[in-house]
Amino acid sequence: MQQNDKWMWWGIAGLISSGFVLSSLVLRDTALSFKAMERTVVVKGLAEHEVQADTVIWSLVYRDADNDLNKLVSRVERKNQAVKAFLTLNGFSDQEISFVAPSVTDKLAQEYSSQDNGFRYVAKSGMTVYTKSPDKVKNALKALGELAKQGIAITENYDNRIEYMFTGLNEIKPEMVQSATKEAREVALKFAKDSDSILGKIKQANQGQFSIRDRDSNTPEIKIVRVVTSVEYYLSD
Repeated sequence: MQQNDKWMWWGIAGLISSGFVLSSLVLRDTALSFKAMERTVVVKGLAEHEVQADTVIWSLVYRDADNDLNKLVSRVERKNQAVKAFLTLNGFSDQEISFVAPSVTDKLAQEYSSQDNGFRYVAKSGMTVYTKSPDKVKNALKALGELAKQGIAITENYDNRIEYMFTGLNEIKPEMVQSATKEAREVALKFAKDSDSILGKIKQANQGQFSIRDRDSNTPEIKIVRVVTSVEYYLSD
C-alpha cells in the first residue's frame, strides 16, 4: 500500500472515531437533560373523618344447666321467648332478629369428665340482632336488667361481642380523596419553595387504602375513617 493511501485511511479512521466521540457527548448531554426533566418529589396527604356506626350485629347469648335434659330444653325454650319479647318491646322487628342454634353439652360424655363438675347438661342459646338502628341497641343495652330479673344472664366475650360497623364509605370517599390530595399538594408546594424549585404537574398518584377503626375502646360505635394519598410531582428550576 502506498504512503498516500495509508494517510487516507488514517484520516477516515480519525473521522469515524471523532464521530463516535461526538455522538457519545450528544447522547450524554441528552441523558443529562432528560434526568434534569425527571426531577420529582413524592409527598403524602392524609385525610381522616369521624363517623357514627350505621350497622350493628348484637349477639344475645346465655347459658343454662341442669341434670334433667328435658327440663333444661323446656327452660331454654321459655328463655328464648322471653329474649324475643324483650327485643320486640325495645323496637326490633322480626326481620332484625334471628335465633342462635342452641347447643347442649353432656359433660359426662366428655373425656376426663367427672360427676363432681356440677350439672351434667350445659346449654347455650340466644338470638342475634342485625340492625341499621344503632340507637335501638344502645337503649336496649340499658334495659338488660329486665332479662336478668327473669334469670337470663346475657354473656359477652370475644366470640359474641357487639360489632359496630360503618357501611357508608362510598359516600364519603370522593371528599376524603380530594382532601388528602389537597394536603399532599400543600406539602409539595412547601418543599418546592424550600428547595428553590417550581412545582410541576403530577407524574403519578396512588389513592391508597381506606381504613376504618374504632375511635377508642370505650366508644366502638364511633369510627375513624382514614386514607393516605401518595402523589409524585415534577420539579423544575
